[in-house]
Amino acid sequence: MPFFPLPSGARRRLVLAAAAVCCGTLLTPLTGIAQTFPSKPIRLIVPFPPGGGTDIIAREVAGKVATQQGWTFVIDNKPGSGGNLGVDAAAKAAPDGYTLVLGQTSNLAISPTLYSKLPYDPAKDLAAIGLLASAPLVLVVASDSPYKTLADAIAAAKAKPDLLNYASSGNGTVSHLATELLQKTAGVKFTHVPYKGAAQGVTDLIGGQVQMYMSSIPTLIGHIKGGRMRGLAVTSAKRAPDLPDVPTIAEAGYKGFEAVTWFGIVGPAGMPKDVISKLNAAFNKALALPEVQKKLGDQGADVLGGTPEQFTALIRSDIDRWGGIVKDSGAKVD
Repeated sequence: MPFFPLPSGARRRLVLAAAAVCCGTLLTPLTGIAQTFPSKPIRLIVPFPPGGGTDIIAREVAGKVATQQGWTFVIDNKPGSGGNLGVDAAAKAAPDGYTLVLGQTSNLAISPTLYSKLPYDPAKDLAAIGLLASAPLVLVVASDSPYKTLADAIAAAKAKPDLLNYASSGNGTVSHLATELLQKTAGVKFTHVPYKGAAQGVTDLIGGQVQMYMSSIPTLIGHIKGGRMRGLAVTSAKRAPDLPDVPTIAEAGYKGFEAVTWFGIVGPAGMPKDVISKLNAAFNKALALPEVQKKLGDQGADVLGGTPEQFTALIRSDIDRWGGIVKDSGAKVD
């Protein structure tokens, strides 16, 4: 399936492992502890509440790994602090491969700069296992909103500063920072209303408590197609295939605007290399399934895959990239 466009730097960083998955080059014989791993259920922390894009991807991919490998996963939704609480719990777990977390751009690449006292260091306290997917974000309003286009919302905000408030999935999430970037680009000011995850933000947008919400397409696509929300713009360089009628922010007059989020499995630093390799191979094998690609594609996400080394390089480079955006926006969380 086609990949959503990523920034040119991201494309260079994301050397995707499609060929490796298809050819089975990642599925090499393993030795040592991996021969008996896993001998008990694996706890997979999802650092957001049930029902959001992160949760959907975690359950779909882990479910297929469980079926293919005969393993047992226990999904543990642990929301809070923009996903940082769940990631911190994984970072402090025993490095034996039995506690993993589905991290994403917000808590692995944005939080290190946004938070002055982050309790973990993604580059030192976590071991990258493998990328799963990426997705652009979409800016939405309720279906009965008076704003039909992004230009309408921007014009209203310019006429009355602080008139519009927007929901995010939490301080420091891509949802938050991408909207901050839009404000800076458009020269307007919105009022930020952070939530602990996607579900309550969705409810309050539909109920009229907030006027806008920018989040990943997997989180919002069902509500858009169900007629409860109207998509104003997507954050990718080109229109999203599953939302062909929604223009890009660049098309709306803000050339060069682009922001995507990615999702990947990480665990505590110090995990045995052969366990990491076995987990990586299992997740890549599941991602190669047509039904997984269709399920994630229907949700507006694009399957990635790849090696732990590629994921590690992406985390480090995106810490620098998003760090610049955080500093430019002036956003800070203590």
